[in-house]
Amino acid sequence: MLAHNTTESQFEAIDDFHKTQESDIPKSENGDSRPTQTRIRIRVPKEYHQEPVISNLISEYGLTVNFNAAFLGVKTLEDGWFDLELNGTSQQIESALIYLNDLDVEIWSNSNKPDEETW
Repeated sequence: MLAHNTTESQFEAIDDFHKTQESDIPKSENGDSRPTQTRIRIRVPKEYHQEPVISNLISEYGLTVNFNAAFLGVKTLEDGWFDLELNGTSQQIESALIYLNDLDVEIWSNSNKPDEETW
């Protein structure tokens, strides 16, 4: 995946979600079902414009998704960029991040500073 310029942002690219360190994955204590949240930024490739990628985060993984920012033009041939807040259990969030990774969606996470806006 492409590298992200971290001098402009505190978000760090997650190159292969399956290989991330356990501390990088948002989890509730003891793996229970208490709600948690994480903020991510993603790049959805143009070939997925007609696919319900973000809708699947809600319908397939049971997450609540809040859009902090989005960049996607009408009838554009460019990739879409989204700044999202994901709310759900740690297992739901982990499964959704695996789904995004399997689609080859670039994912950046800023679990240390979720309220910082840099766009």
